[in-house]
Amino acid sequence: MSTSIPFKNASLSFSDTGKGTAVVLLHGFLENSSMWKQLSSELSKRNRVIAIDLLGHGNSDCLGYIHSMELFAETVEAVLKHLRIRKCILIGHSLGGYVALAFAEKLPQKVKGLCLLNSTSYEDDEARKKLRTRANKMIQNNFAAMVRMSFTNLFGEKSRVLHKKELEAALQEALRTPIQGYMAGQEGMKIRPNRTHILSENNFKKLIIIGENDPVLNPQISLEEATKTHSEAVIFPDGHMSHIENTSELTLALTDFVKRC
Repeated sequence: MSTSIPFKNASLSFSDTGKGTAVVLLHGFLENSSMWKQLSSELSKRNRVIAIDLLGHGNSDCLGYIHSMELFAETVEAVLKHLRIRKCILIGHSLGGYVALAFAEKLPQKVKGLCLLNSTSYEDDEARKKLRTRANKMIQNNFAAMVRMSFTNLFGEKSRVLHKKELEAALQEALRTPIQGYMAGQEGMKIRPNRTHILSENNFKKLIIIGENDPVLNPQISLEEATKTHSEAVIFPDGHMSHIENTSELTLALTDFVKRC
């Protein structure tokens, strides 16, 4: 069951289930906390699981036209303060990983472990920045078609067939995202800095989960990133959406990671 708290001039929505070590789940772009339903159910058997709707996603409001990673991190801080949680394990999918890193940069003492799920500590390259700028121009004229195309492309070709039902359900959630939330998220991701040092310089547990056929992140670069930052790496055979494409394997990997933090 979700609840909400005020944040600046916006409302933040999140769920809070279970007892034990706090695990904070941060969804990706065009997703919301509903993506964690199955994983949250498993993790909350032994942990306190907080799943947050980031600004401009799910039931959380937009706040301006640039949702920077630092601003997103402030929302995580606000929820933890409200719940009186001192330390937590962060698991972030894609955009959620960027937010987790921004939070860990500001408040490393509050982090017991950090998992980048189909995510990276590197900044956008110039080609990716141009794609985000172009997407923000195109989205204003054909929102539904753009969201459908970009979201579907996150799945491997086989997964689009094998997980057609799950893909369609996730797409319907993506289409709930307001245009302002889409644009503000893109702008925030475009300006995010390199945060590799957050992984390299901190002693909390670190895990990078990689899709072997991820259309967004080069798996070889992700493997090198894990080695460079002394992070554990787990590789799955599919694309960018491991929570759908490799559900059972991901649940096992994250349950094990949380136990070891």
